[in-house]
Amino acid sequence: MSKQNIYILGIESSCDDTSASVLCNDTVLSNVVATQKIHEEFGGVVPELASRAHQQNIVPVVHQAIKEANINKEQLHAIAFTRGPGLMGSLLVGTSFAKSLAFGLDIPLIDVNHMQAHILAHFIAEDGFTKPTFPFLGMTISGGHTQIVKVNSHFNMEVIGETIDDAVGEAYDKSGKTLGLGYPAGPEIDKRAQLGNPKAFQFTKPKVAGLNFSFSGFKTAVLYFIQREVKKNPNFIAENLNDICASIQYTIIGILMDKLKLATKETGIKHIAIGGGVSANSGIRKALKEGEQKFGWTTYIPKFEFTTDNAAMIGIVGYLKYLEKDFAKSDVMASSRLKI
Repeated sequence: MSKQNIYILGIESSCDDTSASVLCNDTVLSNVVATQKIHEEFGGVVPELASRAHQQNIVPVVHQAIKEANINKEQLHAIAFTRGPGLMGSLLVGTSFAKSLAFGLDIPLIDVNHMQAHILAHFIAEDGFTKPTFPFLGMTISGGHTQIVKVNSHFNMEVIGETIDDAVGEAYDKSGKTLGLGYPAGPEIDKRAQLGNPKAFQFTKPKVAGLNFSFSGFKTAVLYFIQREVKKNPNFIAENLNDICASIQYTIIGILMDKLKLATKETGIKHIAIGGGVSANSGIRKALKEGEQKFGWTTYIPKFEFTTDNAAMIGIVGYLKYLEKDFAKSDVMASSRLKI
C-alpha cells in the first residue's frame, strides 16, 4: 500500500440519491447524501424527476463533501464516479460532472461499477468492522438488484446467481403497495414483522434452479392472497397487518438463505459479505448471524450508511483502482446495464 495520503472524491448518481464522498486512502472523511423525497407520492422512482433532481443537487452535495472533509479541491488525486448500472439519465448527470471536474483539475478520472462498489464497501476502514478475506461470497440485495458473487480479489468477481425478474427490494415494495404501505415499504414491513407471527400465513417459495432468484411469482402470490382474504373480510389487512408482514419477511429471508446455503455448499466458501439497501433489514441480519452458529459461516455486514447507495463505496473502489493506476479515458460513457 502507498504511504502517501491519497484523496479521492467519489460521486454516486445511479438512481434517486445524489451522493459525494471524500476518502483519504481507505478512510471516509465525508459522505454526503441528498435523498429525493418526490418519488414517495408515486410509489417508485420516476426516472425523469430523478435526473432533474441530480442536476439540482450535485454541485451543493460535492461542495459539502469537500468542505466536511476539510480539504480543498486542489488536494484531490482523482475523481471516481458511478458509470453504471442504473438509470441512464441519472448516470449521465454524475458522469458529465465528474468528467468536467477531473478535466478542470487535471487529475485522473476513475469509472466505477455500482455493483462492485456494494461489495467493495466492506473494504472501507471503519472501527469495529472487519474486512472480508478472499475468497468470499458477496450477496447484494437492493431495490434493483439481487446477486450472489464469488469474490476472488478486489477486481476478480464472478456472478454465480442473480434474479431472473424482480429484485428482493421490489418484492418488499410491491407487497407493501398491496398492503397500502408507503414507499419504500421495506423498512415498514421489517418494523411490523418484528411484532407479528412469521408463520401465520404461508407463501410458496418460487422454484428456481441453481443459484438464481425469482420474486415475481412471490409478489403475485401475495397480491392474490390479499385480494382473496379481503373479499371474505374487508378488514383483513388492518386486523392482521403485523402477521402478514412477518409472514412476507419470513418467506423472503427463507428464499435468500436457501440460495446462500446452496452457494456455500457448491463453492466451499463460508465467508459471506452482504451489501445493498435491503441488507439493513433486521431479519436478514439476524438470519446471517444464526448462519454463523448453524453452518460455521463468517459473515460481514457493513456499517448502515454504506449499505444503501452512497458515494463512499464509489470512493473506496476509486482508491483501490488508483493504486493500480486503472484510470478511465476522457471518452468513457455511462452504461445503464453495466455488468460485473
